[in-house]
Amino acid sequence: MARKKKQPEHENHERWLVSYADFITLLFAFFVVMFATSQADKGKAQQLSEAVTAALEGKKATALVASVLGGTVDDKGQGNAMSQGPGGVIKDLPKVLPPEEKKGGKLADLSPSFKVLVESLAREIQAGQIEVVMQGRGLVVSFTQAALFPSGADVISTSAYGGIGKVADALVKIPNPVRLEGHTDSDPINTLRFQDNWELSSARSIAVLNILTARFHVPHQRFSVAGYADVAPIATNETEEGRAKNRRVDIVILNDEGNKAEPSKNAINPH
Repeated sequence: MARKKKQPEHENHERWLVSYADFITLLFAFFVVMFATSQADKGKAQQLSEAVTAALEGKKATALVASVLGGTVDDKGQGNAMSQGPGGVIKDLPKVLPPEEKKGGKLADLSPSFKVLVESLAREIQAGQIEVVMQGRGLVVSFTQAALFPSGADVISTSAYGGIGKVADALVKIPNPVRLEGHTDSDPINTLRFQDNWELSSARSIAVLNILTARFHVPHQRFSVAGYADVAPIATNETEEGRAKNRRVDIVILNDEGNKAEPSKNAINPH
């Protein structure tokens, strides 16, 4: 019986594809790692690490890598973010507010306003109706009672509108908050309208507030109002001249130091 001749083993000419595939996988992993080193985001670096591991284990890692690189591979989406550069799609930058709109930002220097008011109110200052002074808390424009109100009343005389308007012109040009402070002398008052000097001083502050906001359109959010009665005199109450100085309404334009004691008006937005 004749022995069968052993057929020669067929040579596989495509074995190089296995090595080539391994080489491509390693090269792919190399470039993914190189990209990962250029990113500061640790979360993305972790995803890249998982993608490389999946690739080396023969799993489908396309979705993972596409997500890390900023999108998909085959369609127009996040994957095309790489055309924007290593950082991906450029996000909208936050709106930068002017210095005066920043919460807690530095308020305007009041020296220019002081000079303007001294010049524009020169006639009223000369007549003794208004005083303009710089204090540690800010710029104080002090109206005497005689310049604003009849005795014992809180209705502003129309003759005072000119002086108040000049102050309003200065206020609208700066962002600083304003405190309106009413003061009286020590003489007691008890009328049908006002039971005491506390009510009178507060009502006069509110009267100035209403003129500034309604007539001269200064935003009401800028203001706070206080009534001090006779507890903060600037002169003696023993003489008529001193009492006349104490009957006043101060428009205080606050600087940074003066504003420290003010409550935040932006802390809660009811709307």
